[in-house]
Amino acid sequence: MLNRTVELTGPIDLAGFRQAARQLLAEQVPPEDVTWTLAYQGLGDLFAEAPSNAAVTHPESASAHEASPPKVPAFFLPLCQTAILHREPRRFALMYRLLWRLQHQPGLRHDTLDPDRSALEDLARVVRRDMHKMTAFVRFRTVADEHAGGPLHIAWFEPDHHIVEATAPFFQRRFTNMRWAILTPERCAQWDGAHLTFQPGAHRDDAPPVDAGEQLWLTYYEHIFNPARLKVKMMEREMPRRYWHNLPEAALIAPLVAAAHQRSGTMIEQGPQDMIKRRPAAPHPARAPSTKS
Repeated sequence: MLNRTVELTGPIDLAGFRQAARQLLAEQVPPEDVTWTLAYQGLGDLFAEAPSNAAVTHPESASAHEASPPKVPAFFLPLCQTAILHREPRRFALMYRLLWRLQHQPGLRHDTLDPDRSALEDLARVVRRDMHKMTAFVRFRTVADEHAGGPLHIAWFEPDHHIVEATAPFFQRRFTNMRWAILTPERCAQWDGAHLTFQPGAHRDDAPPVDAGEQLWLTYYEHIFNPARLKVKMMEREMPRRYWHNLPEAALIAPLVAAAHQRSGTMIEQGPQDMIKRRPAAPHPARAPSTKS
């Protein structure tokens, strides 16, 4: 059988994947005869070269009526919507292989331990964690914007996966009343107070330098740091070191951790502090009603 190469427009082209997969299923092309690649390979995702006897398929050139949508269980599409954001170059092949098997093995939809489904769920789990890290570790810095007549809040972040467009609506909802931009190496998001737009990636030098408001945040962070509750391993698990160079408070972590044992020892030596117990004021005695003789 002739090998098929599907050329998607980008690393998160779910619409293109669905259209191509629908056509491949209609033509009964098995997963092992399909190579998935990107039209713009500069994104660094898929670099597989099409075999010499391969036919290249462009999803956007196919007619929508040529193939009807396949019947899939409820979990499949949401799983693909998240897993496609992973940088794993074989994710398209994995998605199509599971789709193919779901069409030819009806009982598979009930098998939660199937290796292909488990592998796709692992990708989705990593993506969700990366999205959570983005919502937790983005730090905005304020710059004056003379053209707009107001401040613009800019942040630099380096996600592990293709999550910017999927995570940006979180910041839109949370910071609706302020103008902001999140710069990343691959994709940038901007909210002007009315529209959420996306642009190509930026360089770290495009992000603004430290501002005065950041110093206030550092002072606050230093005061709320509790050495008695310090668990370094847990802290590094929730705040991996690869994010530290983009966090202003990271400059304080090392000295605060180094001094934590000394501060904890001092707190132990001081012992429990006696609480000053204040006796509530006695209520005024009720005045007896006057009687007239």
